[in-house]
Amino acid sequence: MSLRSKSFSPAVSLENRIFVALLKIADTLAQEAEQLFKAASLTGAQYNVLRILRGAEPQGLPCRGIGDRMISHDPDMTRLLDRMEKRGLITRERQTDDRRVVKTRITPKALSLLKTMDQPVHDLHKRQFHHMPAARLKFLSGLLEEVQVRKPA
Repeated sequence: MSLRSKSFSPAVSLENRIFVALLKIADTLAQEAEQLFKAASLTGAQYNVLRILRGAEPQGLPCRGIGDRMISHDPDMTRLLDRMEKRGLITRERQTDDRRVVKTRITPKALSLLKTMDQPVHDLHKRQFHHMPAARLKFLSGLLEEVQVRKPA
């Protein structure tokens, strides 16, 4: 009998199996989306920033406001925004009433890019979940919302 026998391995909890499954599924779905974004010369993080800023128009958002709305935490939001500004996808302007605040806004170029991506992104999500009936998707959405609103451990 080997040292790595099953009798010595701790039981894997249901919560652990769910956690690992969610991470694997999220990674697979994200990789598929990344391929779509790559075709538009964007990363997933850049697409997410543009999506957030489109929703914040015309006021725009400070860097912190963008970071708070990101799907995945980006530890260097400033550098991400620097690269996007160089590409003409966003503009940043220091506020006159509070010089500490820099508002970020989406450019018409980026709005046009997002518009061309709306249907392909929609189609991708349809393909990713086409095997599940609408009722199951609604149920899954409810379960995920329940997990999301949990109290921190």
